[in-house]
Amino acid sequence: MKKFLEEFKAFILRGNIVELAIGVIIGSAFSGLVTSLLDNIISPIIGCFNTGGFKGIHIQIWKANLYIGEFLNDVVNFVIMAFVVFLMLKGVTALMNIAKKEKEAAPPEPSKEEVLLTEIRDLLKEQNKK
Repeated sequence: MKKFLEEFKAFILRGNIVELAIGVIIGSAFSGLVTSLLDNIISPIIGCFNTGGFKGIHIQIWKANLYIGEFLNDVVNFVIMAFVVFLMLKGVTALMNIAKKEKEAAPPEPSKEEVLLTEIRDLLKEQNKK
């Protein structure tokens, strides 16, 4: 049982799990922010044209109400979230490309052996020309 708990502790404390947990927490907070934006800013603007914004849109078929507005609300919410994630991914990719170019721009210095072998090669070339 002790070994099992040690393995579980090692699993939980790995970097990827902690980063994932932080991402989920920030994502849920961001979801609330986007929902607030939609409910308090975008829906009232649409409400100028339709009473109640998206939430007022529904279709009644026999005794069933289909709340199309609620669905549209969720679609707009998803599009906003997807767009922000896309922008974040573009930013991270750009930063990674900058870091990669900096690594490629500065070639590593040759080792002592490489410098010595280069000098020997150059001396041999000079001797063969004479």
